[in-house]
Amino acid sequence: MFKKNMTALMVMVFLLVSFSMAFASEGPDGNDRKGKYTYRKVYKACAATGEIESATPKISPADKTMGQWKEIFENKNFDEFGCKDNWTGLPDKDILDIYSYFYKHASDSPTPAKCK
Repeated sequence: MFKKNMTALMVMVFLLVSFSMAFASEGPDGNDRKGKYTYRKVYKACAATGEIESATPKISPADKTMGQWKEIFENKNFDEFGCKDNWTGLPDKDILDIYSYFYKHASDSPTPAKCK
């Protein structure tokens, strides 16, 4: 009985890990940690020039779903972020990193952002 339960448990753990790895491999392949840093850096630069009121980002990854972030970043529609000049001047690598940050911490992701 114990051996049968242990085997069933091992199979369930294997399936869970397999599913998690498959799910995690979807989406952008940028560096989400760098994306978080770059995103905050863009906002600080905007606040320094007076384009926005606060250096604290007003948009959190958890404000939208992964699908919504995918649409925004694939269409390069950054209007709601403000600071249009700063966004258009970012290199593609930085955009990919920010996209990864927003996608991987979206409201329907396994690890949604809990605070702004």
